[in-house]
Amino acid sequence: MSTMAVVRLPAAGFALQTTLERIPGVEFEVERVVAHETGSVMPYVWATADPEYAEDLRAALEDDPTTDGVELLVEAGDEWLYRMEWVGQTQFVVHVLVDEKGTIVGATGKEAEWRLRIMFPDRDSLGETYDFCEVNDIPIEIEQIYRMSESPRRGQYSLTEEQYETLVAAFERGYYDIPRGISGDQLSDELGISHQALSERLRRAYKNLISNALVVGDDERR
Repeated sequence: MSTMAVVRLPAAGFALQTTLERIPGVEFEVERVVAHETGSVMPYVWATADPEYAEDLRAALEDDPTTDGVELLVEAGDEWLYRMEWVGQTQFVVHVLVDEKGTIVGATGKEAEWRLRIMFPDRDSLGETYDFCEVNDIPIEIEQIYRMSESPRRGQYSLTEEQYETLVAAFERGYYDIPRGISGDQLSDELGISHQALSERLRRAYKNLISNALVVGDDERR
């Protein structure tokens, strides 16, 4: 039975620590991550920060000792999508994706910490990963474990914690009512994010919902 785990890792010794330290209030959300047996880890990462730090952010990412080949793909207000390679302390990701055949469903980094949701093929794979971290002195903290059959609805549709909470807040506050019970500006203020960040977060949440709830496979799209 597939097992989902929510884990926390300090940015120190993992990824983007210096960028998190240099850019005030920056947050990262991993869109997709691929690991190869060679130890190469190539994530697509959304970064959110005050637009005034746009150039500083790019410079910080290029200077970060845990990155290589940083490439800006999308710029949208106070959000930027980067493709990069993580180098250095990536053995945890390589072990999860290559050795245990796990899937990183969501990963967010802010301040000095990363929070990851990982789907393992079974409970034994999670146990092997925990043992791997202990042997290699990787300070992992397991926050939550549940079987996929018991997973919260967000796990069924590959929603990140932020996407799920934003969708629920929008629904409960009447954002989808006709007429709307709350405007986008009001909702973004309540959530403490910019209107642009709200729009982008909802857009990616809609994409995940559609691709996981409505679009089952290529055969059904044809």
